[in-house]
Amino acid sequence: MIARQSFAIVGAGLAAGRAVQELRESGFEGHIVLYGAEPHPPYERPPLSKGYLMGTDDFESALVQPLEWYRDQDIDLRLSTTVTTIDPASRTVTTGDDRQHYDKLLLATGARPRRLAISDDDAPITYLRTIEDAARIKSLLHLGGRLVIVGGGWIGLEVAAAARTGGAHVTVLETRDLPLAHVLGPEVAGIFASMHRAHGVDLRCGTRVSSIESDAGAAIVGLADGTHLEADLVVIGIGVLPQAEVAMAAGLHTDNGIVVDAQLRTSKRDIYAAGDVANAYHPRLGRHLRVEHWDNAIGQGVVAAQNMLGGSVRYDRLPYFFSDQYDLGMEYLGNVGPDGYDQVVIRGTPEDGTFTALWLRGSEVLAGMHANDWDAMDSIRKIVGPGHARGDVGDESLSLAEIAANLD
Repeated sequence: MIARQSFAIVGAGLAAGRAVQELRESGFEGHIVLYGAEPHPPYERPPLSKGYLMGTDDFESALVQPLEWYRDQDIDLRLSTTVTTIDPASRTVTTGDDRQHYDKLLLATGARPRRLAISDDDAPITYLRTIEDAARIKSLLHLGGRLVIVGGGWIGLEVAAAARTGGAHVTVLETRDLPLAHVLGPEVAGIFASMHRAHGVDLRCGTRVSSIESDAGAAIVGLADGTHLEADLVVIGIGVLPQAEVAMAAGLHTDNGIVVDAQLRTSKRDIYAAGDVANAYHPRLGRHLRVEHWDNAIGQGVVAAQNMLGGSVRYDRLPYFFSDQYDLGMEYLGNVGPDGYDQVVIRGTPEDGTFTALWLRGSEVLAGMHANDWDAMDSIRKIVGPGHARGDVGDESLSLAEIAANLD
């Protein structure tokens, strides 16, 4: 008699939720135990800084599957549970006094916010990683609410847009010369800076925070130039760190996350990693890459499940992300990489809120994005990627669709 296989999944975010779904849809009938530190089943995080924060979406719409689905699919769902150790030699996962055997293991432990150590423990500050964090911020998004946001990345700017839409007073503090400069470069980052200022955000670049203290329930934010800001809540958005400590203690290869190959396999037999924590070899880009975006979590969760079932599927999707700020919706595809770009081609009229941008190095289009030009994405997918000649992307007498067709 063949014993029933047991798969364990550590972490209950989007990657884990999609992996569980793929396992059952692919016909796996064995035992699946899913560990999650939060009290909620897997949910998508983009609504936390978008629809849920603005009150247009409820939390249930962000769930990968409703709670009943896990019962119906015979998933051993263990929420509010932290995995303390994994032992590759004995193939066990330990939580407190409980030890669970596994035949295959998926680590989808995600990431945690970088902490700002200079803040007073009593000061009203929050990070944005969980639904509880989003609910706290949401309570301040009203006329007269005062928010200071530390960090001008995607999370910070999306929170700023939601807060301004709700009528709150918003100050964004960014250490770089422009928000998003490390992602988009100055050419496109400047467009986002102008947009937020036009919507009334007090955007202060080249600014460092020296202290955050509590005063009668408010936060007093001290800046390096000696000035102070008062806020009802300070939102810290200075990036995240991969939660790879359990993997590191188990002897897995870690470096900026859990290092995996193109099939998402770790350095230990029958252990896989996916999502924000996975530093995966990307076969199209030819290097390891850790991606902290929604699309990557979905895709890697599915591929990890397929390979846990005996497949040999490579994860080779180019990084993709999207953002909604005010009336601007954008999508971005590609990765500029450590060598950078040497030219940005901007097509359209950024002043009107509709444009595309393409980042080039030599003859290759490394990345592309559109703002409010939804028909452009199919063409961007054909134009962007290693080995793709740039075509004449700067010739606006040709549409992107025509340029893409010429590359076929």
